[in-house]
Amino acid sequence: MATLPPEMRIALGADHAGYPLKEQLSKWLAESGHAVYDLGTHSAEPVDYPDFAAAVAQAVLDGRADRGILICGSGAGAAVAANKLQGIRASIAHDTYTAHQMVEHDDVNVLSLGARVIGEALAQELVTTFLEARFSREERHVRRLEKIRSMET
Repeated sequence: MATLPPEMRIALGADHAGYPLKEQLSKWLAESGHAVYDLGTHSAEPVDYPDFAAAVAQAVLDGRADRGILICGSGAGAAVAANKLQGIRASIAHDTYTAHQMVEHDDVNVLSLGARVIGEALAQELVTTFLEARFSREERHVRRLEKIRSMET
């Protein structure tokens, strides 16, 4: 089982496809001492992923959460939706290299997972890697993020 970094505030959201994995991750994160803001969904009944992507993204933007985690079938739709909010940098990660590199180089603040693509053990490993990673603040990465920010306006 993966070992998590020190306590963080994590906004967690999923659609119906991601609901079972969200429930497992929510319990694991809380048992590890993290403050988990479970923003839904709360059942396997069909729902629209943009609603939960917006809720998680807003929690990160307004400071209720340090990072966000979204779960849908592939991870793609939730990431696309979250990225519509200015200041959110969401990305899918289904491997540990991407899970740390996206934070270290791109200052990603929302991880998106595909519940139909990965299992619980890999999801825990990816979440741990994502939460442990820190933005490098290297000049080239800061410069690139400024270009991205200018695209948002």
